[in-house]
Amino acid sequence: MSGFSPNPDLSPFHLTTNFINKNFRDPVSSISHFIGAALSIIGLYLLLKKGLLIGNSHYIISALVFGLSLIMLYTASGVYHMYNHAPEVIAILRRVDHMMIYVLIAGTYTPLCLLALSGWWGKGLLIAIWSLALIGIVLKLLFFNMPRIFSTLLYIIMGWLAIIALVPLSRVLGIKGMTLLLGGGLFYTTGGIIYALKWPHINSNIWGFHEIFHIFILLGSLCHFFMIYIFVF
Repeated sequence: MSGFSPNPDLSPFHLTTNFINKNFRDPVSSISHFIGAALSIIGLYLLLKKGLLIGNSHYIISALVFGLSLIMLYTASGVYHMYNHAPEVIAILRRVDHMMIYVLIAGTYTPLCLLALSGWWGKGLLIAIWSLALIGIVLKLLFFNMPRIFSTLLYIIMGWLAIIALVPLSRVLGIKGMTLLLGGGLFYTTGGIIYALKWPHINSNIWGFHEIFHIFILLGSLCHFFMIYIFVF
């Protein structure tokens, strides 16, 4: 009597891998950013809970804007890198994915401007960053195929605009908060440089410069979430 030999093609691991390979255009980028979207939902809940306990409208607005900007970026990115069908739909999803980067940058500034900075520091920086985000979104709508170096430079300029408010921010955030703020900026900037240069070149069907870029973006978001949750709220 011969022993039973399970079919390896029916194993949960093989079935899952087969499903992902068939339905995800860029599995690592998509799954990593869907995880980011799930974490962002948890983050929004935690920020809203804290904001509602404080009972100040600026805290609630900050929680909603920052939390939703995280969810929007990571959901848009996850869907774009998953979808594997009509090219015209992929083109639209790609455009939305890129526009959400501007939304996240401005969304991250919002709690800092409303809660950590006072007077014209906060108001001026808030107006400036959302104006730049709007310009970036319009550029993506009208000139999507412009060289990526231009959009990457705008991302980096927006990200590091906070340097002009470094002194008042440091008074509120302290050393640990500033470390998270600058650390997140460095993760985002490094990811942006990797994306712009299309480097490093890795001979792999799974990992490449684009996947590494996505991981750096996740790390940047984590740093800024903890900075806002612990030292701003």
